[in-house]
Amino acid sequence: MAKLRVTQRRSAIDRPRDQKDTVRRLGLHRINDTVIKEDRPEIRGMIAKVRHQVRVEEVEEA
Repeated sequence: MAKLRVTQRRSAIDRPRDQKDTVRRLGLHRINDTVIKEDRPEIRGMIAKVRHQVRVEEVEEA
C-alpha cells in the first residue's frame, strides 16, 4: 500500500477545535513534525480538512 509523508507547516493556534484535533490525530505536534501514514480514504479526508496547515508527499515503498 502507498504511504504519505505528512508534515505540519503551519501552527494550529487560533484554528477551530476540530482542526486542532485533526492535526493531533494525524500525529503532528509542532511545526515541521513529519509522520508517515498509509494512503487510505480516512487519512486523505483528515488531510483535506487541514490542507492549509500541512504538506503531503507520496513516499515510495522500499
